[in-house]
Amino acid sequence: MPSAPEVRAVRVPEAAAVFDRRPDGTVYVKSARPLGGYPEKITERLEHWAAVAPDRTFLARRGTDGEWQRLTYGQTLARVRRIAQALIDRGLSGPLSQDRPIAILSGNSLEHALLALAAMYAGVLYAPIAPAYSLAVKSFGTLANIWKSFRPALVFADDWPRFEAALQAMPLDGVEIVSELAELEKSPATKQVDEAHALVTADTVAKILFTSGSTGTPKGVVTTQRMLCSNQEMIRSCMQFLADEPPVLCDWLPWNHTFGGSHNFGIALYNGGTFYIDDGRPTANGFETTARNLREIATSAYFNVPKGFEMLVERMRTDGELRRVFFSKVQVLFYAAAGLSQSVWDELQEHAVAACGKQILMMTGLGATETAPAALFTGKEGAASGLVGLPIPGVELKLAPVGRKLEARIKGPLVTPGFWRNDDLTRASFDEEGYYRMGDALVFADAQDDLKGFRFDGRLNEDFKLSTGTWVSAGPLRMKFLAHFGALVHDVVLAGPDRDYVTALIFPGGNASTQELRARLNELATLNTGSSTLVRRMLAVTQPPSIEAGEITDKGTLNQRNVREHRAALIEELYETPPSARVICADLESETTS
Repeated sequence: MPSAPEVRAVRVPEAAAVFDRRPDGTVYVKSARPLGGYPEKITERLEHWAAVAPDRTFLARRGTDGEWQRLTYGQTLARVRRIAQALIDRGLSGPLSQDRPIAILSGNSLEHALLALAAMYAGVLYAPIAPAYSLAVKSFGTLANIWKSFRPALVFADDWPRFEAALQAMPLDGVEIVSELAELEKSPATKQVDEAHALVTADTVAKILFTSGSTGTPKGVVTTQRMLCSNQEMIRSCMQFLADEPPVLCDWLPWNHTFGGSHNFGIALYNGGTFYIDDGRPTANGFETTARNLREIATSAYFNVPKGFEMLVERMRTDGELRRVFFSKVQVLFYAAAGLSQSVWDELQEHAVAACGKQILMMTGLGATETAPAALFTGKEGAASGLVGLPIPGVELKLAPVGRKLEARIKGPLVTPGFWRNDDLTRASFDEEGYYRMGDALVFADAQDDLKGFRFDGRLNEDFKLSTGTWVSAGPLRMKFLAHFGALVHDVVLAGPDRDYVTALIFPGGNASTQELRARLNELATLNTGSSTLVRRMLAVTQPPSIEAGEITDKGTLNQRNVREHRAALIEELYETPPSARVICADLESETTS
């Protein structure tokens, strides 16, 4: 058999970790490599690059004329300092900053970046709020809850007509609304800006990130300067190539989430790179914008969610120029937020070999908003579906027995000190040794070789018992289900707590026919015959998940619990005897006799 094409050379370290197993089943793991030094505050990197490479493009976004509008490092620092002066003049800086924070409602933009950096420069607390809470709903319950907790003194909304309805529904007494950043750039920076910047320490809260609530309602994660800086040094210790040449990123991931706003934006800033803001999305209407950008911008690393990679490989089948440019310089492909289908994975590498003659290293990992976010990474050995790797330098991982599983718990400078104005949640989120409870279960990928790392074993609060007492590991089963159905199913919610068997509500993808879906279900049934892994029935949901009902987050992930609650009638239909005509059943003997 011909050997597989080699992987493009990239500076990424070998796996290295130290394991400490205790008699009670607890396992402690840390990297065998030390963490290097890092700055006290992330804005020191802006100052550094503005001095070292003032004319290098830092940020770029297409304007209305289709041309890239660019900001160099020098220009960015100058504007950030002017905006910081305006924030100081408004009394938003200093000891009372937490009582007078800034809310950014707008999506990714040059203006958003400048205001966020200025807030951090002057030590002013801010929170980027998901635009969907204002624009993709008819009522504004989630925004109102965030507003009540955060109580902003200044709100930036760069397109007032779009946000007007949402803002008018909020209490605006004493709140300044800014829709043009020029309003904050009228005065030159004074020594007050330097004084304010000097007061920012590693413990200063940089921002509050309101999580999208994949398992509950949004909560405010306190993100400090230490978290941001230490985590960027951790990332660079695992992606060593970032230090060799300034990275070039073209990225759509929203800055109100940690993947886009802390991880990716931070990679560009920390390493003196260039960040092209991609206004596209991995949707039928939005991907054309992404494809246009990627035909023009050759990235050195590409970060995305699985849906983004799915649409990318589909477009590459017919777009040779996209394929050529994309693989011309990219050194690492990184996916997060969900499992990547093996078929997508394989086709992506086929496109890579066709374009450049080599495969590209695929990486993934495990992290959370509360860990800034990167905690575990795969390495030079490459990733595999479900694999999350090993702790990165500076991270202490504790695997604590919880029932049948091992929960991942994290300690280190990357971990949040707690949740915004929620002491009870903060106390409940840390164990007796001060480790943050991630709620994710892990299992050794290879019982014979610890350095193979860990495999994701589901969310602890997603698992459930059948009426027989058999446990169902919902996370891994969901990943297998989606990988098996591929493009036929966009997402799935598993049902079955206290029932006799597992069923599924599916959100179909594309033009999946009933016949195709039934055939795939039968194939899956032959592969998974145990009661904890056998999905016997499924029902296609025609009404898309609702962000207002909390069924879907603003980044497109399903809240499994809320979908089950709001679609209770459909779940009852799944278990009717005989099944309704809409229910797709596997061709099992037990089905015909039920």
